[in-house]
Amino acid sequence: MQNHSITEIDIEKIIRSRAGKKTKYIPGFLVKGLKRLIHQDFINAYLRQGYVGVDFCEHCLKYLDVQVDVKGLENLSAEPGKRYTFVSNHPLGAIDGVTLGMVLGRKFDGHIKYLVNDLLMNLNGLAPLCIPINKIGKQARNFPQIVEAGFHSEDHIIMFPAGLCSRKNNQGLIRDIPWKKTFITKSVETQRDVVPIHFVGQNSPRFYKIANICKALRLKFNFAMLLLPDEMFRSQHGHYQVIVGKPIPWQTFDKSKTAAQWASYVQDEVYQLK
Repeated sequence: MQNHSITEIDIEKIIRSRAGKKTKYIPGFLVKGLKRLIHQDFINAYLRQGYVGVDFCEHCLKYLDVQVDVKGLENLSAEPGKRYTFVSNHPLGAIDGVTLGMVLGRKFDGHIKYLVNDLLMNLNGLAPLCIPINKIGKQARNFPQIVEAGFHSEDHIIMFPAGLCSRKNNQGLIRDIPWKKTFITKSVETQRDVVPIHFVGQNSPRFYKIANICKALRLKFNFAMLLLPDEMFRSQHGHYQVIVGKPIPWQTFDKSKTAAQWASYVQDEVYQLK
């Protein structure tokens, strides 16, 4: 489906909306640099094609000439009333999300929703699939209600429980930080089976180097996040693999472990899929 009213990314407008009166203190050269860093013209050339929802995801991969192999879709049931919580590692920060939107969106006729950073709502083609999350600012007080509404809906939920991209640890392994427990508590509450997914891929060495520098300096702002559009740009002509595991019944997550321990258990299951 196409929507020719789709707007384009405008970094200056986004900065003004989030910085308010402080915008005047942001130098012009920095704004221009951000436009180049996120490849604003490249992204807008795609947005002008006007795709929306699952079509947005599918044609985005075609635009980037990205190939994806999927294993394990036969593990999923499409029976009426069956609702899943899909949880995946988050190695790339963009292509992995778009890919899961395409794969699962096609499987379930578009009845999917991501829990995502609210910045993605600036991509109008992707916005209909998103439940925006912003734990900072005015929306923070509504965070529990937003998550609650998503899990009580009839849509399948897609989550990256780490909350940010995978990092390179001290052993040189690229792995998510410990997963948050929300997907466990809400899946049990709404009786959703949890489906582990492993996405095989990684970003550039530069990304992990900058992410680790930010961590070492204990910077509050996630500067590595600014590199994600460039990482997506670099992923052109790439080839990735998605492995869908068997659903874990929600009844599994009993009182024998805490919700945080169950989240860690599922995270380990994801990495064992590789």
